Order: sequence, then C-alpha cells, then structure tokens
Amino acid sequence: MTVIGGVFLLVSLILPKTGRPEMEYLAWVTVIISGLPLLYLAGLRLIQNKGISKISSALLISIAMVAAILIGDLFAAGEVAFIMALSALLEEMTTERAKKGLKNLNDMTPQSGRRLKDGVQETIPVDQVRENDILRILPGEAIPADGIIIEGETSVDQSIMTGESLPIDKKTGDKVFCGTLNCFGTMDIRVTKTGQESSLQKLIHLIQDAEEKQAPTQRIADRWASWLVPVALAIAIATYLVTADIIRAVTILVVFCPCALVLATPTAIIAAIGQATKHGVIIKSGEALEKMGRVRTIAFDKTGTLTYGKLTVSEVLPFNGMDEKQLLAIAASAEAKSEHPLAKAVTDYAQQQGIAIQDSSHFRMLAGKGVYAVIHDVPWYLGNERYIRETGIQVSRHVSETLESLQREGKATILVSNGKDIAGIITLSDMARANARETIMRLESMQVTTVLLTGDNPQTARYIASMTGITDIKANLLPEDKVSSIAALQETGEVCMIGDGVNDAPALKTADVGVAMGVMGSDIAVDAADIALMTDDISRLPYLKWLSDTTIKTIKTAIALSMGINFVAVILSVLGFLNPTTGALVHNAGSCFVVLLAALLYDRQYR
Repeated sequence: MTVIGGVFLLVSLILPKTGRPEMEYLAWVTVIISGLPLLYLAGLRLIQNKGISKISSALLISIAMVAAILIGDLFAAGEVAFIMALSALLEEMTTERAKKGLKNLNDMTPQSGRRLKDGVQETIPVDQVRENDILRILPGEAIPADGIIIEGETSVDQSIMTGESLPIDKKTGDKVFCGTLNCFGTMDIRVTKTGQESSLQKLIHLIQDAEEKQAPTQRIADRWASWLVPVALAIAIATYLVTADIIRAVTILVVFCPCALVLATPTAIIAAIGQATKHGVIIKSGEALEKMGRVRTIAFDKTGTLTYGKLTVSEVLPFNGMDEKQLLAIAASAEAKSEHPLAKAVTDYAQQQGIAIQDSSHFRMLAGKGVYAVIHDVPWYLGNERYIRETGIQVSRHVSETLESLQREGKATILVSNGKDIAGIITLSDMARANARETIMRLESMQVTTVLLTGDNPQTARYIASMTGITDIKANLLPEDKVSSIAALQETGEVCMIGDGVNDAPALKTADVGVAMGVMGSDIAVDAADIALMTDDISRLPYLKWLSDTTIKTIKTAIALSMGINFVAVILSVLGFLNPTTGALVHNAGSCFVVLLAALLYDRQYR
C-alpha cells in the first residue's frame, strides 16, 4: 500500500507539469493510504495517553498534512504522509532483519526425537520427550532436548547458540543443547531439560524480552516530539503574524515533523540487538545497551569468569631422586578412593597422562588434612603441611620455602610423603582463561577500569590478577560484600559486573549493567543479568563495549543530524525559501537518511 501511495504521489507531481492540472488530485490516494493511519494514531494518543504524551509526532505530522490540504497543496500533504510511512517501512524492514537470528533459532527447534525404550527405537514428537528419556541422535540431526551424552563420541555445531564457528568435540559425560546440530558420530543422550526449560527456548525468550523492552533514549525521543508540537505551532503562528504569509506558516509545520528523531533511535537499538545476537551476545533491553555505552568500570568475578572454574594439576615437583611419573602414579593411586575435588583432579590428570593407577589398601581420609594409603606395602601420606608434620615427618626449609612460593602464586598444594621424607609436591590451580589478559588490555584501551571481586584468599586473587593484568583487587568477599563493593564503585559512575554463579546474582542485579557468562550456566545468574554471553568466551566483552559505544554515537549523530536539518529548514521556511512541497522533500529525505544510518549498525564490523 505504501508503494501504491508513492506511485500516485509521483504521478500527481509529473502529470500536472504536462498540461493536466487535474491530475494533482491523485495525491488524495496517497493522503488516504498513508495519512489516515496517522490521523487515527494521533487521535488515539490524544484520547488514551496522559499529560504531555498526548502530544505526539503523529499529531504534528497530521497538523502539517491538514494545513497543507487547507491551502490547496495536496502534493505536500501527500508527501508528508508518504515519507513518514516510508520511514516507518524502513524501520520495519530493519526490525525484521534484526529478528533474523530469532527466526533462525525458531527454525532450529526440532519437531521430533528418536527415543530408546526397552531396547526399541521409536520416533516421537518433541513435545512428548520427557526428562531422563534416552534419545539417539544420528549424524546431521538437530538435538531435540538438552541432555548428557551417555554413549558415543561426536562433534556438535553449536553456532546457532554460541556463535562459535567450529564444531565442538563431545564425548561421554559432556552436555549437549537443544537445537544444536550433531555433525559426525551417533550418540545417545539422557534428557535433562525439555520444552520451555531447554537452553534454546530460554534463549528465544531472552531475545523476545529484549525486543519488547524500550530504551530510555527512545522515550527521550518521544518526549522531544511532545514539546516540538507547541514550539512548531508557536513559530508558525508568529511567522504568519509577522509576514501574513500562510504558506510560510504551513511550511514550518511541515519541516518540523520529527520523523528522524522518533524513528532513528529505535532502529539503531533494534539493529544493535540484532547484531549482538549474531555474535553470541543477548542484550535483554535497549536500556542495558545504552547503560553499557556509559560504563567506565567493569568488575569481574574470578572463578568461572576470568578462570575456567576447574582445578587442574599445574606442576609435579619430585624430590629425593623420584621422577615426575613415579610421583604422579603414587599420588593418583593414593587419592583414587577419595571423593575430594583435589583428589579427583589428581587422578583425572594422571589418566590423561596415561599413568596406570595401582591398587591401594588401608585407605583412610582425614577431613581438612589429607589421606593415608598403603601401596605395595609402603605407607603414603598425602595432604597439607600441617598433616605431614603431625605424622612426625620433618619438613625441610627448602620444602617450606617452596610451599610458600607456590601459595603466593595462589596454587593449592599436596605434599607426598612415604613416612620417612618428602617425596614431592603436587600443585593445582584454577587456570586463567587463555584470552583473559588480552581482553583486559582491550578494555583498558577503551578507557575502561577493571576490578577483580572474589571470595578467594588474597594470594590466589593476586596471582590471577597478575596473570590477567588487573591491578585493583578485592578478595575474601561474601555475596553481600560484592554488593557493597559494587555500590562503592557506583559513586564514581556506571558499573558493569561480570559473573557466572548463583553467588554473583545479587551483584549482577546491583550493578548498572550485569553480564552473565554463558546462557547455559547458572539460570539465576542469567535471570539477574541484563546481558548474557552465550559462551564463556570473555573476549566478547570488548565487542559488547564497542557495540554499545557505537550505538550511542549513532543515536547522538542521528538526533544531532535531524535537529540540524530541522533548524536549517525552519530558517529557510521563515525566510520564504521553502514551500510546503520542497520543505517536506528536504526534511523527510533527511529522515530517511538518518534511518538508513542507524540501520547500517546491523552489518558494521568490529575490529
């Protein structure tokens, strides 16, 4: 219908110039098609809205359109209505393009699954899949529910969920997510989440929520449109009283139409949210995007954010003639029957290194101290320094100094003794993410201050901070202490908090912007956050900051450009250089340009 209105408007401009003046009336078609919806919207807002919000951009455009009709300039009336409809159409096209990621997610939702029950394989609709069902996924099939692999090895394309370009290798015990694509091998999974609880559906809901929330910048634009109406009327009336030229007065009303002001901002917000979705970042609202653009301090949790959140063996230090493999074999064999996380980390590491785990006897575990086990008739004591000393074993000065040095690096240590002397030390640490330091450096190059907030001891905090380049450290923090720290940081400006766990939720909620690490992580953290990274890749944080800054700059540029065009057009109208027709053309052509400028955000490249 907008295209039809445009064709009739063009004909009404061209044919009268060929000696057929009656063809100007064809512009009525455009007025009816594009103008009546504006009149309806303006009237509806006058009735339903409260206070100053009754005065809307639709009202000013309607006044300009009616005024142009009353002075007999049908083309100007039709042009005002048509360009406004065209701008709205551009906004809708941009919005639909930005929603492409959501459509892809919906398209990836499987419709059926292959369930194994009592040794029989059956294909069932996806809404009949239940928790703990066993599903078989063949190569090339989409995974119909969240689950854990119980048999098989494969590679899974998770790009629709995480933005990762390469398939991820999966083995028994690994998690898989609804909507992702099984690339190579056949696997059986035990279902953990179905339907609306699946990662894919939660992701879709997050995107839908983001589209429904309006940014403060958009509301500001609406308020500007409200006071533009009385200003435009006042200038138009004053111009008429001074010049007695109704044409100038009507032209002022036409050029004051705030098309760019109202349309460019939501287009920029929607385009930015759409681009972020392509890069594996879910921004829940335009407000979060705008605040992120003003953030100058980012606070990081440590475990699972700057680090991988999993202790691994970092060093095997043998003493007294024992080599690394022998020490690791003894430690893993002694710890094999323990359920302690450090013990599991040692045995897992030994298995990865191909070390055979030997049988042990007389095993016992002493809480807070260590373990005792007999291997090939030799008693072995593994634990902390206090436990080793309690057994009567002498700890040399060299060993004590080594322990102190390792603890300053934030490493956990296990002393290994045969009851006579110290055979060696096993060290474990939660390793900093490989790209953590580069991420911090990029953020600081963007004039962002970084802070580490952690519940760990100061030594561990300082070690991780030194690995990542953070200098401001706050350690030994309980969840309520993190909230207090965020509040203190907010005294100097907007603060962003990055976290992934349940204990981070209060701080995420307190911060001006909360960013959760991994949509598939803690549900509580994701719900509390304003933005969610769909993977645990913190290198996306500089991209997020860049996108927020760029969006704010685009919005400010669009507003400045639209107001500048309005200002120049008003002066030209007062001086009589523009008439309603040329005024509408100049002003609304600028509006289309501003909308297109905002729409370019969707494809702008981050470098």
